Amino acid sequence: MKPSREPGLIRRGVSWLLLLGPLFFLSYGLANSHTVGRDDVGSLVFGWESHMPLWPWTIVPYWSIDLLYGLSFLLPRTRQEMDRHALALLSAQVISVSCFLLWPLRFTFERPELGGVYGWMFDVLMGFDKPFNQAPSLHIALLVIIWTMFARHMQRQPWRWLMHGWMALIGVSVLTTWQHHFIDVPTGALAGFVCVWLWPHQGRLPWQQARLAQDAKRWRLALSYAAGALLCAVLAMGLGGTWLWLAWPAVSLALVALNYGLFGAGGFQKGADGRLSNAACWLLAPYLLGAWANSRLWTWRHPQADEVCDGVYLGRIPRRATRFARIVDLCAELPCNVQNSAPAQAASTVAYECFPALDLIAPDSTLLHQAADAIERLRSSGPVLVCCALGYSRSASAVAAWLVLSGRCSDVRQAEAMIGKARPGVVLHRAHRQALQRLGAQP
Repeated sequence: MKPSREPGLIRRGVSWLLLLGPLFFLSYGLANSHTVGRDDVGSLVFGWESHMPLWPWTIVPYWSIDLLYGLSFLLPRTRQEMDRHALALLSAQVISVSCFLLWPLRFTFERPELGGVYGWMFDVLMGFDKPFNQAPSLHIALLVIIWTMFARHMQRQPWRWLMHGWMALIGVSVLTTWQHHFIDVPTGALAGFVCVWLWPHQGRLPWQQARLAQDAKRWRLALSYAAGALLCAVLAMGLGGTWLWLAWPAVSLALVALNYGLFGAGGFQKGADGRLSNAACWLLAPYLLGAWANSRLWTWRHPQADEVCDGVYLGRIPRRATRFARIVDLCAELPCNVQNSAPAQAASTVAYECFPALDLIAPDSTLLHQAADAIERLRSSGPVLVCCALGYSRSASAVAAWLVLSGRCSDVRQAEAMIGKARPGVVLHRAHRQALQRLGAQP
């Protein structure tokens, strides 16, 4: 059931449109005017693009983004969601226009004369648009933000699929109207997802939770991921062509490095439902694929969860279907999509609580205390799965915290021995033990 709308949102949305609309045309037009007189404007075109068809009718979906831009301000249900949507659109505009000025590119195909209604629509478009504002495509960046808003609020079938189909057609239309070269599309999508990540519709903003890491191990991991990002970027730029796709892993690893060095577990934007935000999923996709494969490779010989004590099980993060109706999750980097998907013999809705912690980093004592409380609370109504990517470290430290705080073990050493007996291979390092020993100081 959707929450009720806060009052005054229509007026607030109109105010944002009155600000963003003129600003869009002013900044876009000025960038065009400035670039016309430059002699350093290049182009980036792949050979296969010469076979790209010109479909005049796709000017209709291309233009329709203007209508959807305005309609998107009718969807937010809170002032926070409204403001962050507007700020994401503004950020996309600032990023794209800045790139147009710093690295100008030109569209190189000559569009033939077109007649009829479609020809008239092209003529109107070219009245204010010139072939210079290319990468990243502002059209695609705005589409990503608007699409995210509609996807969040349009849940009823078949309208949801129709919406997705039309949005995808808008994305294709930037190529089939001969407005953009291919390189503009993925770079525009990157700009859009960065803006959605910067302005999530709920929760804290990334920079609100930014703190320089104090742990030397976090910095070592951050530097390792940063080195991987740099290597991918150098290969992408140096080799070009198909190698340019390595820019995606470069962005993904760079964001992971920032999470370890600055943003913490919150940078993965894992919500209370166990899902990562749409933006985080796309930006981190190469890393997430590697992290998921790693979790399965390390646990393929022992995929099952193990009971430690009194209905508390320790294991790897489950797939969509799980026999557990109560889950405590300490994994920050992988989604746990088990909501409303438990089998018939379990509860219809999974009781799920998430305490995201960075991989290979010991959770702090406050988080362990919270996780232990959740384990005890959920255990009272049935078996509980405590999980992380592998089920050998972060989740094990949470179970150890529960054993100590609930009085089932007298100290950390006894708890570690009990867990190791139930699930051989559990790894608790000195940092984990130190965090567990500090539990006594927690309120």
